[in-house]
Amino acid sequence: MQQLSATQLKEWLTASTPAGGSGGSPARRPPLLLDVREPWEFELCHLADSLLLPMQSVPARIDELERDADIVVICHHGVRSRQVGGFLERQGFTSIYNLSGGVDAWANDVDPAMHKY
Repeated sequence: MQQLSATQLKEWLTASTPAGGSGGSPARRPPLLLDVREPWEFELCHLADSLLLPMQSVPARIDELERDADIVVICHHGVRSRQVGGFLERQGFTSIYNLSGGVDAWANDVDPAMHKY
């Protein structure tokens, strides 16, 4: 599983949008942002367009995820997401990234206006 910093994820998301592409090269497909925190945490703060799938529900709902999609797993500080990412890889998922430092790192490094807890 690859580790991804908040700034690297921001660059990926920016390059994936139509406005982010330049020079005629095709934009990289945006990743699925898989937030594995609890609903109350998600309500406090989350990245736009992320999918909430609490950690304990992942095994039961794994078929909702594309096995060949780029998936960035997100939690508060990067620990639960690393555990879920490892689980997904063991289930045959091929492109898993862990957001190092989680939403806390995103708030510190990318979006200082984001609520922190």
